Amino acid sequence: MTGIADQAWFRDPALARVLALLNADDGEGRVVGGAVRNSLMGLPVSDIDIATTLTPEIVMERAAAAGIKAVPTGLQHGTVTLVIEGKPFEVTTLRTDVETDGRRAKVAFSTDWKADAERRDLTINALYADARGEVVDLVGGLADIETRNIRFIGDAARRIAEDHLRILRFFRFFAYYGSGRPDAEGLRACAAARSKLKSLSAERVWSELRKLLGAADPGRALLWMRQVAVLTEILPESERWGIDAIPSLVATEKALGWAPDPLLRLAAIVPPDAVRLTALAARLKLSNVEAATLKAWAMAPSVNDEISPAAFERLLYRSGADGISTRLKLALGVARGKAEGDLGEMARSARLGRLMDRAANWKKPQFPVNGGDVIAAGIASGPRVGELLAVLENQWVEENFAADRKVLLARLQKLVQ
Repeated sequence: MTGIADQAWFRDPALARVLALLNADDGEGRVVGGAVRNSLMGLPVSDIDIATTLTPEIVMERAAAAGIKAVPTGLQHGTVTLVIEGKPFEVTTLRTDVETDGRRAKVAFSTDWKADAERRDLTINALYADARGEVVDLVGGLADIETRNIRFIGDAARRIAEDHLRILRFFRFFAYYGSGRPDAEGLRACAAARSKLKSLSAERVWSELRKLLGAADPGRALLWMRQVAVLTEILPESERWGIDAIPSLVATEKALGWAPDPLLRLAAIVPPDAVRLTALAARLKLSNVEAATLKAWAMAPSVNDEISPAAFERLLYRSGADGISTRLKLALGVARGKAEGDLGEMARSARLGRLMDRAANWKKPQFPVNGGDVIAAGIASGPRVGELLAVLENQWVEENFAADRKVLLARLQKLVQ
């Protein structure tokens, strides 16, 4: 019998208390999903979800009697969150689907573990662990974990018809946990249903795509998404731009210790076109910060890796460090991808790396003169104030910020005479 009883998280007294609460008086509770999957794959466990035969009302009654905080986080779907010493445990009643439309489901509560397992999406996500830590596999998930095969439970087309987001989840879980080639039936079903992704909310699509792009290496998943036209369906901007930059970018991230950055990976597969990226941000409902990050990159100028330090300082001042840093990271990924056996690209990589360090440590100088100074020099409030400030600031930047306030005020006096 496969088990996870030796896992540190499973021996947590808080979890034992929750399971004891659910397993009393003919009830049953089992840990389900990611915690079980990750333990079997030797990966870290974060959230702990629990399935139970008890209805949400009974779970809340038992929790109240035991002095455990219960939060009704999703009663219509059978979910109650129990909190012990600040640790949340999401407890959900076993369910069967009564009606699905590809976006949401109406469910009925159940006590049938097999029916609950079969309504889930992927075999590796439908494993349970009972109160003794023994793994219960009702859908063949253990074998798929052994081979790192990402496979829909039962009929793939039917699983996707129940929730079209499962197309993206298939590729996301392949990015994180899969090996080799994706399951052929799942791949065909995703290809056939890809147009259904248009029926999903933008928030759900971007949330799933962001998670996929945040995998240690999303390259193979993106490749297969492109092969079956799923990537084009949700990200038409990538169609002619391609994903060829991803492998060398991922290799560069690993070599230099960069944390996976979904927005950097997104920038690698879409064109730096501010107008198209503004439309993309609106379509996928990116956050303001995310949209601004992409726009800063698109608006930033390309950087000649042989630029002088002084000229680079001026470029950073005028265009901002954030967008230029993204440009440099992407350029470094490309250069490192070509560097093996190419002395020119190796030298270029070194220069780009030094520029990145400069950009990371750069602090924008404060222009010593402001509009009040111009008005004090005798110029009435209006457009002329901004024009004079722009002339002074441009001179100041071209001289690499050397002129101090006294020098600039003297120049202002000459300009207004």
